[in-house]
Amino acid sequence: MENRRNFLKKSALASFSASSIISCDQELKNIKKEIPRIISTWNHGLAANNKAWEVLKSGKGGLLAVEEGVKVTEADPNVRSVGLGGYPDRDGIVTLDACIMDKNSNCGSVTYLQNIKHPISVARLVMEETPHVMLSGKGALDFAVSKGFKQENLLTEQSKKDWITWKEKSDYKPIINIENHDTISMLAIDENGDLYGACTTSGAAWKMHGRVGDSPIIGAGLFLDNEVGAAAATGLGEAIIKTSGSAMVVELMRQGHSPMQACKIIVDRISKLHKKGPEWDYLQVGFIALNKNGEYAGYSLRKGFNFSLCDEKNKDLLIDADYKIG
Repeated sequence: MENRRNFLKKSALASFSASSIISCDQELKNIKKEIPRIISTWNHGLAANNKAWEVLKSGKGGLLAVEEGVKVTEADPNVRSVGLGGYPDRDGIVTLDACIMDKNSNCGSVTYLQNIKHPISVARLVMEETPHVMLSGKGALDFAVSKGFKQENLLTEQSKKDWITWKEKSDYKPIINIENHDTISMLAIDENGDLYGACTTSGAAWKMHGRVGDSPIIGAGLFLDNEVGAAAATGLGEAIIKTSGSAMVVELMRQGHSPMQACKIIVDRISKLHKKGPEWDYLQVGFIALNKNGEYAGYSLRKGFNFSLCDEKNKDLLIDADYKIG
């Protein structure tokens, strides 16, 4: 009898859950769509969004839009956490990570790539011209060179000077906030309601040589499902990887949560996991999310995260994200 009761309870819960998801899905379909739209992390996302918007409105497609958008940031030596001019690892070497994903869940990624200014474009070619998702290190470099990418020194004089200063104390605390941020993650939805995403970074300054964060990992730094929405992350990659953060945000949106609710739930989960850890004092994570109707959100663990929005009404809008801890 007890087993029968438990079975009936579980069946009822399963039925309720399924009907709730169907109800939420129907509700999502009834919401007025706000598309096309682009969101990206941090203030350097403003220039990146403008370029992506130009490409998107020219009819060249969402994939090219996100690629060309984040390339603006990769090429800017004043952005110290992406591409050219990025902070090096503790050995003084700039290593880059990037990934890209399209509406059909095709994706490409490169990790630990050196001497190539635009890892996002290499990641796209991994997606389109190899049977793999990810290439790393020398293999990624050899592939890039074989495709005509030019090798160049990415360590600028200013970043080299900062590295030399850092070595005096060699204190590794990857503090990530509005003054010292990392990564650019970009999400776009086109006029057809199709989603695209890109993420690129030089990773945490002064990291161990060989370290790879969340940014090039599909499901951690970036994830999208064209039936539901997209999410991307910034912050301490180790914490984001441990929760498959971006994939979980998308899955929560699938279950009916708004982009803001989904981001909050995953930030809360990360907070709970790391609150007693040695990294807590400097831990920062943030997420951006965009659903199929163009509804968007940004949310972070600590104050200091902002993100950029571009659509028909807003071309240069920088938004201070809500946060859990002031």
